[in-house]
Amino acid sequence: MATYGYIRVSTDKQDLETQKFGILNFANEKGLGQVALVEEAVSGRVSWKNRELHRIIDGLCKGDVLIVTELSRLGRSMLEVMELLSIMTKKEVKVFAIKGGYELGNNIQSKVLAFAFALAAEIERELISDRTKEALAKKKAEGVKLGRPSGRLGKSKLDGQEEEIGRLLEHKVPAAAIARLLKVSRPTLLGFIKSRNLTPN
Repeated sequence: MATYGYIRVSTDKQDLETQKFGILNFANEKGLGQVALVEEAVSGRVSWKNRELHRIIDGLCKGDVLIVTELSRLGRSMLEVMELLSIMTKKEVKVFAIKGGYELGNNIQSKVLAFAFALAAEIERELISDRTKEALAKKKAEGVKLGRPSGRLGKSKLDGQEEEIGRLLEHKVPAAAIARLLKVSRPTLLGFIKSRNLTPN
């Protein structure tokens, strides 16, 4: 059994120490053994799949323990928190959230909760999808044009490199070679050349 403590902070050093103390003290009281602390300074708006938390959850095994000071440290929304709790309960990982006294483990109650979390997450996804569709339909009915305004160029990672691309084209460097040089795909480069009218002089 391995015990992990997950700490997410923005920039507040004091908050980091508070979470660390809370997790270590809790683990000691519960007799959970040595705790591997994982600290992450990242905004809660970033998806868990793009955080260090993703690596931790991937590596969790049956019987492992994850401690957080509060459930909000796990996700950016209730939907994301429910998704994560469902995943960990299915993996038979015990989750402790100190604030609120939440404990999820390998028991019937936790499995029922995992099912409820998964169902609630699915319902929330459908509701979000429906609300988005309804909002778009309403705008369309009101005569609002959807999508990028006609004639406006979209942003590209190649913006600012027009001169260099034009010079390379002028020297008859193949598009595939230019794409490799600029670390983009050939279709991306060709689309950029066309949208910016970058033709050799």
